[in-house]
Formats: sequence, structure tokens, C-alpha cells
Amino acid sequence: MEYIKNKIRVYGRMIKFSHTIFALPFVLSAVVMAWENHSPSILDFFWILTAMVGARSAAMGFNRIVDADIDLKNERTAIREIPSGLLSKNESFAFVILSSLVFIVSAAMLSRLCLVLSFPVLFFLLFYSYTKRFTKYCHLYLGFAISLAPVGAWIAITGSLAWSIVFLSLSLMTYIAGFDILYSCQDIDFDKKEGLFSLPSKIGPEKAMFISSLLHGCTIVFLLAMYAAFGMHPIFLIFLSIIGGLLIAEHKLVKPDDLQHINIAFFHVNSAISVSLLIGVVAQGFF
Repeated sequence: MEYIKNKIRVYGRMIKFSHTIFALPFVLSAVVMAWENHSPSILDFFWILTAMVGARSAAMGFNRIVDADIDLKNERTAIREIPSGLLSKNESFAFVILSSLVFIVSAAMLSRLCLVLSFPVLFFLLFYSYTKRFTKYCHLYLGFAISLAPVGAWIAITGSLAWSIVFLSLSLMTYIAGFDILYSCQDIDFDKKEGLFSLPSKIGPEKAMFISSLLHGCTIVFLLAMYAAFGMHPIFLIFLSIIGGLLIAEHKLVKPDDLQHINIAFFHVNSAISVSLLIGVVAQGFF
């Protein structure tokens, strides 16, 4: 029994399960917005959450497998589960296959349309692992892949796509891409040495951080567009201003020549941003 518990912990660390909090509030926000004109069941809610966990677990596990040899060379990532020997590639492959099946089955339980869409979505998620080999815009691709989640939740409940919910996905895309650029500043020298692509390694940290700030500015713009498109209650603007302040704080914490607060910005500030969005969406729903 203890062996199983330890394995679960190792798998959880491999996929950074705690980081689910970044995108999950966006998915739940989509569910809340869809709730105004539809009535999802508890089972719908369950399968949406299960699908998200399955998709994210498959994507993260696959990324760790593809990057295992590279991670071994990087002092910062050599302690990850596969390079350190805590998990084998075969164990990780089995985990990815199981997680992919969980995602596909969950999608099938939601609707036939969701089942059909689950395959291209899974492809987009897994393909991200290769983008750092050939494009410095891998951060934008990551944002795009993750931004499919709120749209997917909306389609699961409504059975159709609406432009209004696309603004929420675009805000998630720019939000993810922006802080992924900041996070990748830790590996500039390593990426250059290994011939890997990232904005900081190709154009320098100063320009990359400026682009990151522009992307986060777009996040606010897209959330404002969502506010207008849905005709949301003005109370949402209070939480939007909080999100704006947190994004500014994130960029104050991380400087081109000072990355010592990167983990605070990455986890704590980003968690507060995501949770603030969900609270804002729920709060305006009461009015």
C-alpha cells in the first residue's frame, strides 16, 4: 500500500498536479457562464473535470518523456522524475496512455461532438513537446493548446461554439504564454548551448519580457471583451482590476537581471490571478 502511495506522489510531482490551478479556474468560469442559459448536471461537471485532468496529465507526462534526455543535462531539471530514475520511460508511457484514455472516455461521456474533438485536441496538447525544437514561439503554442480547455467546457455544456467564450480562451492563451516566457528565462544559457528555441534565448531577456508584458496586456483586453460580449455585471470589473494589479506585480518581481523571485511569480501570483477570475465570474453571476 505504501508503495502505491509513493508512486502516486511521484506521478503527481511529474505532471506538476498543483499547477492545474492555473487553467482550471478558466474552465470553471466557462462552465459558470454557460450555466446562465443551460443546466449542466453533476455528471457533466464531473466529466468536464475528469477530461481536463486526463488531458493535462497526458500532456505533461508526454512532455517529460520527450524532454527526458534534455532534462538530464540541465542542472535545474535533472532532479525530475525520469532523469533522476524515480520513474522509467515505460512507466511514464503507460501513464500517458491511461491519461489519454481517461480524456477520450470523459469526452465521449459528454457528447459525440466532444468525442470527435478530443482527438485533435489531444494531438495539439502532445505536439507542444516538440515545438521548442524548431520555433521560438513555442510559448504561444503552449498558450493556444491550453486555451482549448474553456472552449471545450463550453461546447460540452451548450453543444455549440460562441464568440463570447472565445475571448475567455484568448485571455487564457495570452496569460499562459506571457508567464511561460518569464519562466523560460531561467534556461537562456542552457537553451543556447543545446540549440533549443525560446524567445528569451533568441531575442534576449529584455525584449522577451517586454513581449510578455504585452501579452498580459492583451489578457486584460480579452477579459474586457468577454465582459462586454456577455453583458456581465460591473462587479466583475473590480476583480479584473485585481487581476491587472497582480499581473503588474508579477512583472515587478521578475527582472532580466534578477530571477530570484521567479517561483513566487510563477506559482503564487499566477494562482491568485486564476482564482480572482473565477471569483469574479461567480460574483457577477449572483447579480
